[in-house]
Amino acid sequence: MVNNNIKIAIQALMAVLIVVLGIWLYRSITGPWAAVERQQALTDMTRQKMTHVRNALTRFERAEGNFPGTLDSLVMWLQADSVVSANPDSIFGMGILLDSLIYSPRTGSAFGYSLNDTGRVAIYLLQDPDSDDQIGSNIPDITLLNAASWE
Repeated sequence: MVNNNIKIAIQALMAVLIVVLGIWLYRSITGPWAAVERQQALTDMTRQKMTHVRNALTRFERAEGNFPGTLDSLVMWLQADSVVSANPDSIFGMGILLDSLIYSPRTGSAFGYSLNDTGRVAIYLLQDPDSDDQIGSNIPDITLLNAASWE
């Protein structure tokens, strides 16, 4: 009888141990994968936002004949543009706030922006401060104008 009770107790302990180890194994596999998926989603959002800024820079350049000196002046120009301010969703997609257009979704830091207008063709460099993603270049090469590093 005592032997039978010990045997049942060991079996119950083993069953609990199997369940606990199974849960631990499941979490050790899915936890890192979820982090990778979150990181990829942030990368996609950042690249999409940088593409929106590129579109805005191109729109500014077509309207004004040059690129803006700063991203803040681009945002002010967009807010003053009657077509963009009336319906930014038609140009940039759903849910775009012009005030937050120039900020990275990763950390909220502003995108880096520099303008090189010393050559025949003005070119800009738009960089994500939290990754190696960039659009354009500081080198005055027309083939690099509006070229994204991930495309």
